[in-house]
Amino acid sequence: MHVIFPLSRSNTLSMEEINTTAKIQFFFHPFSADPKIQVGIFVAFLVMYLTSLSGNTTVAVLVQINHSLHIPMYFFLANLAVLEIFYTSAIAPLALANLLSMGKTPVSIPGCGTQMFFFIFLGGADCVLLAVMAYDRFVAICYPLRYTRIMSWPLCVELMVGSLVLGFLLSLPLTILIFHLPFCNNNKIYHFYCDMPAVIHLACADTHVHKTALYIISFIILSIPLSLIFISYVFIMAAILRIRSAEGRHRAFSTCSSHILVVLLQYGCTSFIYLSPSSGYSPEMGRVVSVVYTFITPILNPLIYSIRNKELKDALRRALKKF
Repeated sequence: MHVIFPLSRSNTLSMEEINTTAKIQFFFHPFSADPKIQVGIFVAFLVMYLTSLSGNTTVAVLVQINHSLHIPMYFFLANLAVLEIFYTSAIAPLALANLLSMGKTPVSIPGCGTQMFFFIFLGGADCVLLAVMAYDRFVAICYPLRYTRIMSWPLCVELMVGSLVLGFLLSLPLTILIFHLPFCNNNKIYHFYCDMPAVIHLACADTHVHKTALYIISFIILSIPLSLIFISYVFIMAAILRIRSAEGRHRAFSTCSSHILVVLLQYGCTSFIYLSPSSGYSPEMGRVVSVVYTFITPILNPLIYSIRNKELKDALRRALKKF
């Protein structure tokens, strides 16, 4: 609810500026003023996006068509791949259009809000799912004889749905809160997508509450799942060290090493952006680091899992032999 105090001309002008928020279109700051550099970055982003799509689609399809991979571990891996496809697709098309247009492709406030919602929703679900995958490995290594009973298919589906619900519940209120801010005539986003800190930075109002909400939600999305992952791997490592044969220890660790690498990449970059003090936020650094978890990590996920996973490699070989 807006309350207007008609005490002075300055107050009236201020409200007039705020009321123009609904008409504002955002533009993204180009990476470079040189069109050739922009085209080079466009090609790099396009190649990364297409590689991510093909890699994650391959993992999802392989798990679907191979009955030998119809176990909880690969069920979660396939869902992670699908999340990555939608996650990058929420970012890449608009980023590519802006690279080609030198930052002249506009995005409306509803469009920017929609992109932000799906970015937080899918990214949050991704983080929770990585914690679920750690729990799956914990049960498989620490309780192998009870694994199929504990990790039943109904539980797997519930954990997957729970990841999506948590991502949704964290995304919706934060997006609504940010886009209730007035933006006046400041519409140049120093980023390649509608990232939260970059959009909040444009607001022509006090954003202390919004920055606090962003930090709290980022802490929930990142720190709590990461703590659960850490606890799971403490028990996993203890169980692996109790295995007598070197071959058994190697086999048990190989099933976890891929997941550990993905967790380090995902949580390392996102924690750097969203859990750093807001006073130290650098738009330039934020944009560069964001490239890692929006384009590079979705490429590395299927590569890491494929290279370090014998069953997945065998399934890929069998699929290729059919063509």
